[in-house]
Amino acid sequence: MLRTRELLDSMTTRPTLSSDHRAAAIEAMQDCIEAVTACAAAMLTEDDVATLAPAVNRDMDCADVVTAALNVLTRAGGPDSSLLSSQLEACLLACERSHELCDRHAAHHTHCRMCADATKQCADACRQALNALHA
Repeated sequence: MLRTRELLDSMTTRPTLSSDHRAAAIEAMQDCIEAVTACAAAMLTEDDVATLAPAVNRDMDCADVVTAALNVLTRAGGPDSSLLSSQLEACLLACERSHELCDRHAAHHTHCRMCADATKQCADACRQALNALHA
């Protein structure tokens, strides 16, 4: 986390969210994007791909939503935090929905277990950032 926090601390903007909260959320989002993208690709190669199709769609949606939230969070600056709050809420929802399905398949597919873990951690980081933002 030191590198992410170091980068955030080097920025001249003074966002409404601390560097610690931003760095934790950014790193959780990066891990989440990697996990859901890999999981979706892996599910497409499984024998039971038809059963996994809804989870593939949720993973792909999650990757897109988390990427948008990550970009907004990385740039976050200025006193207006409404867009950031909306992005964090969307990220939280996308992670929870992806987690819901991948967690069901976690016992049978390692990639789903890893994805479920990453989406849970990202959702938790978004929740913590939202709590800090609205404190």
